[in-house]
Amino acid sequence: MGKGTVVVGVGAALVDLLIEEGDAFVAGMGSPKGGMTLVDGAAIESALKTTDRPVKVVPGGSACNTMVGIGNLGGRARMIGRLGEDELGRAFLDGLHKAGVDRRIRKSDQATGRVLSVVTPDAQRTMFTFLGASSQLSPDDISLEDFSDAGMILLEGYLLFNRPVVEKILKLAKQTQAKLVLDLGSYQVVETCRDFLNAIIESDVDIVLANEDEARAFTGLGEADSLEALAKKVETAVVKVGKKGVLMAQGKERYAVGAQLVKAIDTTGAGDLWASGFLFGLSEGMGLEKSARLGCKVGSEVVQVMGAVIPPEGWARVKTFQAGL
Repeated sequence: MGKGTVVVGVGAALVDLLIEEGDAFVAGMGSPKGGMTLVDGAAIESALKTTDRPVKVVPGGSACNTMVGIGNLGGRARMIGRLGEDELGRAFLDGLHKAGVDRRIRKSDQATGRVLSVVTPDAQRTMFTFLGASSQLSPDDISLEDFSDAGMILLEGYLLFNRPVVEKILKLAKQTQAKLVLDLGSYQVVETCRDFLNAIIESDVDIVLANEDEARAFTGLGEADSLEALAKKVETAVVKVGKKGVLMAQGKERYAVGAQLVKAIDTTGAGDLWASGFLFGLSEGMGLEKSARLGCKVGSEVVQVMGAVIPPEGWARVKTFQAGL
């Protein structure tokens, strides 16, 4: 941990547009099921015109989801990103405010970014992302003051598409001695940004978070072997294995923590909210195993609702679970 106590998230400030649709709808959009595809705003508007399903609008973006989770757990969280000055941007800021997240949000004349998240009957989500204003985040938007009290800095994988910003953050992280956490984000990110990803994991990343697909895309190995490969490169390696839970490695220590099994209706934000419990636990000195168990509990709550926003009754169950750790 760095000298500070704040967990700072940097990433795309996006609003999630969630609809429940069938596999044919996903296939019609020409994207692999379960993945993330970058599109323009017109593609999302066109897709919405082809469905008669209701659309749920919630704050989103990987780092944002994690910061909101940490805030709701009672931790100190900060979000850095760019938004448009529009209705969706105001909804995003309101979501951060309600969770008690410190907002270092820069404004843009472009429209707020958004993600069309299509949830199929098997609870899988396929994402179509229009980055909009979030893509305008620049190195000049980020200063040492943003990280002066940081214990951890979370970079979402999607930020790897903005290499100058990542390089600025890596430099500032070294100055503040904050732990750098990288969530790989999606297997498409890994495949597209492999060379840059290899370089920063070798030299800058302290904690890497990956699901089994992302880990396989990066290492070419199965989940257990991927964990070992990642553990040779970073201080703490995490491979999330869905219903089986999570595998972790730190030095010579190895941990396996089982998932909290519930009836899932939507996996949107499951990994992000798992990360909120895990990083909050680490920031509170709970250790790897207890932090992962808390992450699994938070993740189990979010998959029972549409979108990445856990309702108050869900957070009450999390707090009760936390008290018993």
